[in-house]
Amino acid sequence: MQQEVRINLLGSFSIQCNGQTFDSIITKTKKGAALMEYLILQRGRIVPIHRIIADLNGNSRKINPENALKTLVSRLRVLLNNFSPGLGACIVSTPGAYRWICQSNVTVDVLELIETIELAKNEIPAEEKEAAYKKILSLYQGDLFRISDFYVSTLHESVLHREYLSAVYAYIEMLKEREAYNEISQVCRKAIQIDHADEQLRLELMRAMVQLNHLPDATDEYRQILLLGKTQLGADMSEEMKSSYVQKVKMGRRLNFNLDSIRNELQENDLSDQGPFLCDYASFKTIYNLQIRYLERFSSTIFLGIIMVGEEDEVLDAVSRESAMAGLIEILRVSLRRGDIITRFSPCIIAMLLPTVNYETGFTVMERIEYLFNQLFPSKNIPISYRICPLGEHLSTYAGQLEIKQKGEAE
Repeated sequence: MQQEVRINLLGSFSIQCNGQTFDSIITKTKKGAALMEYLILQRGRIVPIHRIIADLNGNSRKINPENALKTLVSRLRVLLNNFSPGLGACIVSTPGAYRWICQSNVTVDVLELIETIELAKNEIPAEEKEAAYKKILSLYQGDLFRISDFYVSTLHESVLHREYLSAVYAYIEMLKEREAYNEISQVCRKAIQIDHADEQLRLELMRAMVQLNHLPDATDEYRQILLLGKTQLGADMSEEMKSSYVQKVKMGRRLNFNLDSIRNELQENDLSDQGPFLCDYASFKTIYNLQIRYLERFSSTIFLGIIMVGEEDEVLDAVSRESAMAGLIEILRVSLRRGDIITRFSPCIIAMLLPTVNYETGFTVMERIEYLFNQLFPSKNIPISYRICPLGEHLSTYAGQLEIKQKGEAE
């Protein structure tokens, strides 16, 4: 009786024979495993020897590469037969070429995934289509295992990932039609484990949480998007994400009318970060206008500060600019206080709100930032300039006297 053999290439590389898993093939022969994956991904096509050599070896030059490939195939067959008798016969020789043919007792997860994705694209009954989507979610345990950097693996990895996400999106749309929000949340959470930075998945999860009235979970997803955006301070959130979050707030119809629950809903979970608040431009603009309203009612002082990297009439190249901006942002993170608010106003300008400072303390802060920036880039000769001015009433009251005080100007 033949053993049932399962070959897994998604997320990991392993061979299962009657329930026993062998994942040592990579350590035993990395080149053999790469060849095996390569042939499997050809989906039964006959591959000439010269193409296999070119794809697997790249630019390296070997003496008598045809014999080296023949020896590699021979050793790989022996190893596969050790895992399961007859498994090596899946590597079929033809004149001047090789191919992979699965025997009746052998299945491969990636081949099954491709077949199921193609099936789900067809016009089939809704029950069969949903079953196909569920199978795709079950099969895709991670991106294609990359053994080496030859181009075919990289190509398939990108295509499979894209096809997987397309299937997930289509399944979510199907679930929306019957308002199966619990299932949508499960699908999104599983897919996010594969691609944690996919905004559409997080948006759909947030919408499902809104419909289920799980407002804290929806808020957590919104915060996660903000945190992902903070890795690049200039990355702005999509309008769809912003409008969905507004919808979340409006749909909080069953939130208990209780000060403690409302306060916990609004308060950040993580209060350990003592640095400034980094936000996208739209959030900064909203906060700015709220501060203007606040200043109209109370006698307080808040300053707007800007820092520009480079000269106004001289554009830095993209690499130098991004390097300088990244260094500046890190300096601001450690130099400014918890109540300060920062955004990337433009590719080379940082804008910030500095509560309760005057010109003297404000310029002291700016001078310290300039000093740290010059220490970080001592040999780059990248100039920075800065300005500060008060918000609100102060700006009109003192504009004729002070205008916008700039570094190096008399007060």
